[in-house]
Amino acid sequence: MNDLIEIRWHGRGGQGAKTASLLLADAAFNTGKYIQGFPEYGPERMGAPITAYNRISSSPITIHSNIYEPDYVVVVDDTLLESVNVTAGLKKEGAIIINTTKDGEYLKNALKNYEGSIYSIDARKVSMEALGQYFPNTPMLAAIVKVSGIMSDEDFLADMIGSFKHKFAKKPEVIDGNMKALELALSEVKKVN
Repeated sequence: MNDLIEIRWHGRGGQGAKTASLLLADAAFNTGKYIQGFPEYGPERMGAPITAYNRISSSPITIHSNIYEPDYVVVVDDTLLESVNVTAGLKKEGAIIINTTKDGEYLKNALKNYEGSIYSIDARKVSMEALGQYFPNTPMLAAIVKVSGIMSDEDFLADMIGSFKHKFAKKPEVIDGNMKALELALSEVKKVN
């Protein structure tokens, strides 16, 4: 499975990392990929660290374990940089995407000089501008699609409108804001030099 992409998400309970990983799995599935999307958590509560995972491939996936050497890591809450080893096993050919406003120097030090690519996005700013509330998972979902190239921006946005219409069938007023958050995030995620 040389085309297998493995992604690990780090967030806190209630921030939507699990939901974002499942939405990514659905979107990739809808482009004809084989997928896995699953969380790992115990008796955590709101605000406790959680981990979620994705495997995406154009071949059947026969691995059924957690992901120990991810190609990409998504950090939904930058306070986790101080308490969780978010780069554990992360391939240096891969990348980490962090929801943060902190500068590159801080990030490099916090990541203990991780040698791979580092990307950042201010998911709070994107979320507040698009939704009027702080929901970091939607911008982070778009950021991982942009950085990983799992699918084109156009395919991703076309799929997400359908997903949001289903997910928010009883709250259609939030669809436009979520779509705007995705579009903004695709252009806001930046590589840290």
